[in-house]
Amino acid sequence: MRLGFLASHGGSAARHITAACVSGELSATPVALLSNNSRSPALAWAHEAGLASVHLSSAKLPDPNMLDSAMLDFFTQARVDTLVLSGYMRELGPRLLSHYAGRTVNIHPSLLPRHGGRGMYGDRVHEAVLASGDTESGATVHLVTSGIDEGPVLAQTRVPVVPGDTLETLKARVQAVEGGLMLRALKQLA
Repeated sequence: MRLGFLASHGGSAARHITAACVSGELSATPVALLSNNSRSPALAWAHEAGLASVHLSSAKLPDPNMLDSAMLDFFTQARVDTLVLSGYMRELGPRLLSHYAGRTVNIHPSLLPRHGGRGMYGDRVHEAVLASGDTESGATVHLVTSGIDEGPVLAQTRVPVVPGDTLETLKARVQAVEGGLMLRALKQLA
């Protein structure tokens, strides 16, 4: 697999997956990273790691069709065959989704379909889990489709929600399993 990453901030999944590729744990080649945030630490990291990198956003390209086309051009020129969302906080356009149908993965910090959908990201997800009284949470890797968090599930890992959990403790427990789960899903996809 030739991997392309989309990240809005730190790109922790991209970093974890790249390290797994370097160590031989995952047989894939990380080649490109796109960010919608010009100040994203992931962009600096990608440059240092030798990945092709670019900032493309609606601020640069306000026409959604032009942005979608530019994103697709960037990844196809890098010969990317699989996309990994690494904390990417924007919806993907129809051209990109169509070209990479069945080859675009995302990790979500809950057991989808619970606590997914529009507006459910980051700390909001963990807050919703705690507010609901759920006794378990976890992480889900799914294929990305036009519906937010609605694509087929590739893998899930469960973690307990324990009495006295706070946003921080639950978040840490979920984040601790995300890297391994993403690697497992990518190995299955390969």
